[in-house]
Amino acid sequence: MARSALNLPTTDPTPIFEAFRGCHSTELLTAAVAEFELFSRLDRQPMNHENLRGELRIEPRPAVVLLTALRAMNLLATDEAGRLTLTDLAREHLLPGGEFYVGDYLSLAAQSPAVQEMIARLRTNRPAGADDEEHGAAFIYRDGIESAMESEASARSLTLALAGRAKNVAPLLAERAAMDDARVLLDVGGGTGIYSIALVQKNPQLRAIVFDRPEVLKVAGELASEYGVSDRIELVEGDMFTDALPQEVDVALLSNILHDWDVPQCRDLVRRCADSVRSGGRVLVHDVFLHDDHSGPLPIALYSASLFSLTEGRAYSAAEYRQWLVESGLQPEEIIPTLIHCGVLTGTKP
Repeated sequence: MARSALNLPTTDPTPIFEAFRGCHSTELLTAAVAEFELFSRLDRQPMNHENLRGELRIEPRPAVVLLTALRAMNLLATDEAGRLTLTDLAREHLLPGGEFYVGDYLSLAAQSPAVQEMIARLRTNRPAGADDEEHGAAFIYRDGIESAMESEASARSLTLALAGRAKNVAPLLAERAAMDDARVLLDVGGGTGIYSIALVQKNPQLRAIVFDRPEVLKVAGELASEYGVSDRIELVEGDMFTDALPQEVDVALLSNILHDWDVPQCRDLVRRCADSVRSGGRVLVHDVFLHDDHSGPLPIALYSASLFSLTEGRAYSAAEYRQWLVESGLQPEEIIPTLIHCGVLTGTKP
């Protein structure tokens, strides 16, 4: 009997993911204290984001990752002029010379490999492995970067590992993303295809096109067979940045894809997906969402640090995603939550 991708977990795995990503609190906080002396800088003078970034000598992407996390930890706030300033918590405990200063305690971790690795990522704005000619980057594929996604063994291992989270989330996406009027779904960067599998099982009239790298699609084909939907899922090899996407589809899905890429690539992918859907069709952004003012929430800020370390992306806010949808001629709707901090934001093509 074929497996079902529509079975919901009986317990919510979100706390497991929050605990797993909690290590990035140590890395970012220690870096802010021991490497960047960030709290002393802001004590001397509140600064806007751009000026502080210049003081720290880091690029926009790492600056967003670091400062969002510190705001989510209630260590930074903004004043009436929109400048970053210290909270009472940071002022009492993170300024050298203070009676209750704990910065030296935090700095005990400064030479740990994890903190040093995070500092290197923040300084270089490059994902781990991007300059490693032997192993390359594990989590992304793009021309110019040696990628584990091009090796059969490593692509299979990573794709199946990422499916662990997807199998928990896919049933809720299928339940909450209305597909009654859709006939063709394009799953861009679809990986194992588990989201497509759940959606076609939920919607008998639907067929899906999973668009991804060749080694990844081998896994997707095996799972489509296990779940009994091989006849309704088409596997199309390609590079989502350069190859033509299938056209006139009803729905294009970007599920946990955009957070792997920097802003220019995100804009381009959203536009390419918008161009691929028919009039009246939809682009679905299924992802995590920072607060629009980048003040948190902390679990997403820490996930953003993980993404930043391993990919060319980070977590984005709903406002950023909505801007890219509007720029591509789409009309954004409200976010519908799924699971493990994810939600689906739909943009409809007039």
